[in-house]
Amino acid sequence: MTKKHVLALSGGVGGAKLAAGLAAVLAPEDLTIIVNTGDDFEHLGLTICPDIDSVTYALAGLNDTVRGWGVKGETWQTMAMLRGLGEADWFNLGDRDMGMHIARSWRLREGETLSQVTARLTCNLGIAHAIVPMSDAPLRTQVGTDEGWLDFQRYFVAEQCRPVATGVRFEGAPGATPSPAFAAALAREDLGAIVICPSNPYLSVDPILSVDGVREALAQRRVPLVAVSPLVGGTSLKGPLAKLLGELGKPVSNASIADHYGDLLDHLVIDAGDAGDEGGLRARGLCVTVTPTVMCGAEDRERLARVALTAARIETG
Repeated sequence: MTKKHVLALSGGVGGAKLAAGLAAVLAPEDLTIIVNTGDDFEHLGLTICPDIDSVTYALAGLNDTVRGWGVKGETWQTMAMLRGLGEADWFNLGDRDMGMHIARSWRLREGETLSQVTARLTCNLGIAHAIVPMSDAPLRTQVGTDEGWLDFQRYFVAEQCRPVATGVRFEGAPGATPSPAFAAALAREDLGAIVICPSNPYLSVDPILSVDGVREALAQRRVPLVAVSPLVGGTSLKGPLAKLLGELGKPVSNASIADHYGDLLDHLVIDAGDAGDEGGLRARGLCVTVTPTVMCGAEDRERLARVALTAARIETG
């Protein structure tokens, strides 16, 4: 049997970009995209799944590439009305984006699982590739700060990552089992590689690894695990990774990324601006690929996807 199925772990905007690149170069039957749901939360009576939506909008060609999140061509009339009615406005929801949250929320209330709802919504948007939540059970990321423990969206959006971080934990772990499609993908006989997208290791990837049995399954795998570093030129392009590393007392470097993944990692793809890290990474026994990793458009996404797949020894057409 040819082992060519790819399991991608994704969270955040960078993860969504590479997920879209992988979907562009791999057939639907050859790719499963597992998405972080640690960022999910209830807001204004709706279930918001930011990372699932980022991947969904990217694969559907609906993502706003200028703003970096949400739907392109968005309008904000619902938010303006809510603000006028005195409702919370710290988490901005566009009109088209609101349609996604309404559809998801009422289907969940009708008894469907998050996996079932996600499959329904992505199919209706014309997406053939599998976009899969890491778990159907709630597992929520919380950031320890000098102001106490904060739910992720409160830390990330409301507080704009200003509080000094002291740690990260996941409410609901242990206890959250892999979603059915995640468990099935991990057990596939034709599984050929694991690709960790350029997502924040602490806030986007660790929630996935905290799902019951996932880290153990990855440790026992017999296929390459390739991570694309989220660092570019010694810092993070967006998001709080560089700030978080510094506050946790770790160097803002690819050595910290490699240390964090530890023995799970076989191959690290790093940005050309961090070529100076290559020697140290190789000295610890890692395979390393140095290449431009900034994804400004479809061509960049597909090129980086092919680089990651080559590192994983997966052939593409």
